[in-house]
Amino acid sequence: MHKKLAIMITTGLILSTSTLAAPSVEMQTSMGTIVIELDSEKSPVTVKNFLEYAKDGFYNNTIFHRVIDGFMIQGGGFMKDMGEKPTAGQILNESKNGLKNERGSIAMARRGEPNSATAQFFINHKDNSSQLDYPLNNGGYAVFGKVTQGMDVVDKIAKVPTGNRSMHQNVPLEPIVIQSVKIISDKK
Repeated sequence: MHKKLAIMITTGLILSTSTLAAPSVEMQTSMGTIVIELDSEKSPVTVKNFLEYAKDGFYNNTIFHRVIDGFMIQGGGFMKDMGEKPTAGQILNESKNGLKNERGSIAMARRGEPNSATAQFFINHKDNSSQLDYPLNNGGYAVFGKVTQGMDVVDKIAKVPTGNRSMHQNVPLEPIVIQSVKIISDKK
């Protein structure tokens, strides 16, 4: 009887915590504010990783270093001088979570190896599900949230003139700075 009660209490606690607000962040950029709701239920490893970088101030004064209109805007790893910031270890690719690389979704950027994401992310400017979802592109790209406010800012960023800068392509000619990423709600 005690075991059943403990299971019922635990289940009740799990159910009650799932009704709390999803963690959200406010990304202040040099072109405006973007609010992103993160999905810690479907992407727990990725959201935890992103929130740790945000809490540490890692994203402050980084740039959107790769911008392709009609595709995505990528940031979170380079400074204005195109120097790459050192990151923590790589994380598990949670691309099998059922979330889609649709317009307004945020996903982890990575290298060729599926489990190589660290801090960089991208916001999809259009529906890229047919190119970036699991199992495509060597395992897909893990979506971990969606823009809830500021898609107009994403659209403005996507339209800026870009060019090449050393070995990097599609770099905004005028830096688009991520001034800060602040957690505005969090599951307790």
